[in-house]
Amino acid sequence: MHPRELQIKNFTYDLPESKIAKYPLAERNLSKLLVYRDGKISEDVYKNIADHIPENSLLVFNNTKVIPARLFFKSATGAKIEIFCLEPAEENKEFASVMSKQKSVRWQCMVGRASKWKEKILEHRTTDFTLTAEIIERTSDAFIIEFSWTPGELSFAEILGKSGMMPIPPYLKRDSEEIDLKRYQTVYAKHEGSVAAPTAGLHFTEAIFEKLTAKNISKEEVTLHVGAGTFKPVKSETMNEHEMHAEVMDVTTTTIQHLCNSLQPKIIAVGTTSLRTIESLYWMGAKAKLNPEISLQDLEIKQWDAYEQTKTYEVSDALEALIFWMKKNETERLICKTQIMIAPSYELKIANALVTNFHQPNSTLLLLVAAVVGEDWKKIYNHALENDFRFLSYGDGSLLFAK
Repeated sequence: MHPRELQIKNFTYDLPESKIAKYPLAERNLSKLLVYRDGKISEDVYKNIADHIPENSLLVFNNTKVIPARLFFKSATGAKIEIFCLEPAEENKEFASVMSKQKSVRWQCMVGRASKWKEKILEHRTTDFTLTAEIIERTSDAFIIEFSWTPGELSFAEILGKSGMMPIPPYLKRDSEEIDLKRYQTVYAKHEGSVAAPTAGLHFTEAIFEKLTAKNISKEEVTLHVGAGTFKPVKSETMNEHEMHAEVMDVTTTTIQHLCNSLQPKIIAVGTTSLRTIESLYWMGAKAKLNPEISLQDLEIKQWDAYEQTKTYEVSDALEALIFWMKKNETERLICKTQIMIAPSYELKIANALVTNFHQPNSTLLLLVAAVVGEDWKKIYNHALENDFRFLSYGDGSLLFAK
């Protein structure tokens, strides 16, 4: 069956509010770990995850860093207005350069209580700076907002750091707190740009990395900036009517070569975002193999590309073609968008296993899990529900070996 025809009602389950973890555990690596392999389920804790991973494996982590993307203003009427920064609206969408911009910047945003925004410009004053926000354009599902500030030598990253709040998931039904500044961030986060954490990585600590190294398990990092669309429930009956969110990925030639050299025995994606990134690399490579003159824009992966690209290649050939394309275009970094939909009928090209948390019903993330483990996703989720696993972003997690 083509994923377009999948009915979302077949990917739901009852998630009691009591199963949703509202706060992280005191210790990252003491979260429970469900291990699924060869149809069998076992339990452990994250600090022992190395015991369940084959020697010489390669783990792929998403090193994106969550930005404090929620800004609050007061309108002239006294109404509190929230502006949630989603992604740059600049021509140059490279996050590092946008975050370092001074004086002003334009972002695509969601606006809470937008109907209360009556004046042309909103203003937020602190002892350190004055920040203003002006609506430049309204799109079908967002606003283009221009932020300006004085003193202008401050960067936008500094402005967010001084006045923004962490964008914890809406289903936590609470305001962000001091604990979220540290714990809604992986210990290896490097590149600012996400408005949601790659939550599978929240469980990893330096002690775990030491255990992995001792077992000759290597690691590689990619960057995919997680957008708010990751929380977007599927509201249509079939997947054909659902528009998958697109996200910016940033991967080096060195990383792609490492993946190419490590195709056996195991490549394990830590998180759905890492999985989406490395699987996108295969399809980008397939495009570059088919057309070495392809533009960066056409290299981007659209929602259904993986199911409608008629010609496929050996994984190593596709990755080598992508490396060749990058060298030809004199770039060490591949920065572009992927909208890849990984759902049942999809066959993994690069990854052999996935480390991930437990996801919401009726979500594209649950569809991705079902693509990895098949119908056994129901058995896995039932086991987690019946054995006191904590769900969603701050919850426990799983190591799932593909069928």
